Amino acid sequence: MTYAQERAAVLARGEPYGPARRAALSDAADTWLTELLRAATSGEDAGVALVAVGGYGRREMVAGSDLDLLLLHSRKRGMDEVANAIWYPIWDSGTKLDHSVRTVAEARSVAADDLKALLGMLDMRHVAGDVGLTEQLRSTVLADWRSAATNRLPELRESAAERDRSNGELAFLLEPDLKESRGGLRDLVTLRAVQASWVADVPHARIAVAHGRLLDVRDALHTVTGRSTDRLVLQEQENVASALGLLDAIALMRSLAEVGRNIGYASDITWRRVEQILETRTRRFRLRGTGGKPAPRTPLADGVVQSEGEAVLARDADPAKDPILVLRAAAAAAQAGIPLSPGTVDRFAATTKRLPEPWPAAAREELVRLLGAGRPAVAVWESLDLAGVMITLLPDWARVSCR
Repeated sequence: MTYAQERAAVLARGEPYGPARRAALSDAADTWLTELLRAATSGEDAGVALVAVGGYGRREMVAGSDLDLLLLHSRKRGMDEVANAIWYPIWDSGTKLDHSVRTVAEARSVAADDLKALLGMLDMRHVAGDVGLTEQLRSTVLADWRSAATNRLPELRESAAERDRSNGELAFLLEPDLKESRGGLRDLVTLRAVQASWVADVPHARIAVAHGRLLDVRDALHTVTGRSTDRLVLQEQENVASALGLLDAIALMRSLAEVGRNIGYASDITWRRVEQILETRTRRFRLRGTGGKPAPRTPLADGVVQSEGEAVLARDADPAKDPILVLRAAAAAAQAGIPLSPGTVDRFAATTKRLPEPWPAAAREELVRLLGAGRPAVAVWESLDLAGVMITLLPDWARVSCR
């Protein structure tokens, strides 16, 4: 049975959208490809490996996913025949295929020159054949990426920024692209690459649920349209919402807005950490032998200081005893044009309580200062809103947020 037939059988079972369904689709592809490689090599697969890369490597197969494959080898001859014996049955089955045939050295060279190819290989997964080849390439590509990360991470960030400029924000578009829009699947791939670089960590807890929900929506979109599309157009939103068991298109888009905002904020946090770490490395190099000094802390407001480009709480500040501190810090950060640090946001999320009504005059003044800061207020508000702080302060905000 071909993968297309196995996939049709999996989809016909009507499993709920989720990890189990995606795993079943990936397993079906693995089984078929293993059989194809065995037939292509007559069971003699030493020096040949089939490697899944990209979404297939991550086991994120959905209804309309293609097969993204690397045929890795160390043989001097006969690979054209092996490749054709694998590729042609895939094409004949009607399955979309993105493929390449390379030695470890060739694949390593491509990863060094092509950022998109590198991102796919960072998610490589062995499917069939000589596992030693796959492990050799994986360890080599990871080592190369980590050693070159200081130089290549700025390139990766610019690539993400250009994608955002071209495709808008998932959270705020009427017809978002689930993959390319800011807060979409491409941003998650980028975050995985940053994580793999060992330069900075990624806020996993914030994005784990969002990642799964986004994949579910993509799977439902492919299923109801019968096409491999990632643009969630207006006329399909009701059908996708129904397939996911949601009330209506409004509920779907509100859920997607939350997904996009969380992933976008996680990206902002991560890139800020990357910048800080790379700048720290540069500063230490410049000050080597002279004794580096800790980052200065500049006062912004009572209980609030600026450190490394972020607003943080002063050492003696206690938001549990100062209920207006959250608004004072938010206003100070926005007025200074800087974000609140993630740690500060987490602290406010744990300590913020509803203010008495009517609000104290000082609280109202700080809210006006926050709103009056203009565009910098957006990022500050967003960070507190995603942490649940703004709904605590302004319960009616839940009625209008993402509407």
